[in-house]
Amino acid sequence: MRLVERLKSKIHMARVTEARLDYIGSIAIDEELLDAVGIEPGEMVHVWVMDNGERFQTYVVPAPPGSGEIAVYGAAAHRAQKGHRLIIAATCWTDEWIEPRMVLVNEKNQIVQYLPFQAQAIPVELS
Repeated sequence: MRLVERLKSKIHMARVTEARLDYIGSIAIDEELLDAVGIEPGEMVHVWVMDNGERFQTYVVPAPPGSGEIAVYGAAAHRAQKGHRLIIAATCWTDEWIEPRMVLVNEKNQIVQYLPFQAQAIPVELS
């Protein structure tokens, strides 16, 4: 058996609503977004900051459902500030194909589109 790390979940264009250094590190994500893409509390995620190119990995804690909260805590608050746009991705190791669950969100972190997975080198126009 050969395991491959595959994309499992992605939240695209999330906006940071709060960044606090004085917190034991993690990222809080609106529970509705977690449910939509299948990310569980305590799961490790990759976070890519679109505004400055920073990247980090941390674990997820749920924020109240419908709050639109995306809060970066601890040392990661040096990398992402309030208003920054994020890509949040979770992966898994598997020997099977999985269809990633991906969403595009607006500036209030509300889902505006479920994104199809398209393995291609040319960027797609997001509408």
